[in-house]
Amino acid sequence: MALQDVCGFQETPLYPGWNCSASCFVFSDDRALCAHPADKEEAAGRARFERGGESPLRLLLPPWQSVTHSRGRHSLFSATVTSTPWPFTLAHGTTTLAFTFQGGVIAAADTRASCAGLVACPSARKVTPIHSHLVVTSSGSGADCVLWERVLAREIRLYQLRHGRRLSVSGAGKLLALMLHPFKGTEVCVAATLCGWDEGDEPGPRVCYVCSDGLRLNGELISVGSGSPYAYSVLDAGWRWSMTVNEAVALAREAVYRATHRDAYSGNNVDLFHITARGWKCRRREDLKEEYYKENRRGKEMM
Repeated sequence: MALQDVCGFQETPLYPGWNCSASCFVFSDDRALCAHPADKEEAAGRARFERGGESPLRLLLPPWQSVTHSRGRHSLFSATVTSTPWPFTLAHGTTTLAFTFQGGVIAAADTRASCAGLVACPSARKVTPIHSHLVVTSSGSGADCVLWERVLAREIRLYQLRHGRRLSVSGAGKLLALMLHPFKGTEVCVAATLCGWDEGDEPGPRVCYVCSDGLRLNGELISVGSGSPYAYSVLDAGWRWSMTVNEAVALAREAVYRATHRDAYSGNNVDLFHITARGWKCRRREDLKEEYYKENRRGKEMM
């Protein structure tokens, strides 16, 4: 395509760092892990040349202390990874949720970004639009989530340019799971929920969950994060397919509010997106403390 010629784009490998011609993974320090021992000598000679002329869109595997080959020629990739331990314990906390109903998909999340026991940012955005009919709720490591959301948005845009149609939500989830699978066992921490509207033979709302170990789940109601048990208690009691838009929005707000009230790692505000056949629509960000004050006033009036 013309866009590929202008950008100098090369076919992105299924796994980051994979060198199809040499049947190996190319690392940032000129090391190569081959799919078969017989290919090691050939790959070693090509490693420096491939790194110098490869596409800037290609992602390399992170430098590890040791990588040990453990399978035969017919296995694409399997390695024993030894990572450098973190100087402190990482603690991830958030509340994200998404569910389908007859009026589309609702995606909601709090805005508190935490680092161990500290509130790093009270206004982080955890619901990110990928294209006109797809948004992603993210939990895990903030830097990892931002990186892989950008990679996914790029790949989906290239798919649309090549084929003239949008990639389905399930297809986008499968693509993200395949890209994340080589990093299984590393410090990469991504838990994303893809929420969108599919077109084609079976149009309708879809929700797909993808984890950094390659896990992929499709469902009608998904909540992720340290506050998800509290959110599920509200969603399981109030969710039904025949809800109106106002009822769905109220249910999502209530679920996030209850989770932030009980979970210390969630809080501050709530972001809410509504996805339909016309695309996504973002509601105004709401401060959850106002809801807390309203509930206190209602309790006092009842007493």
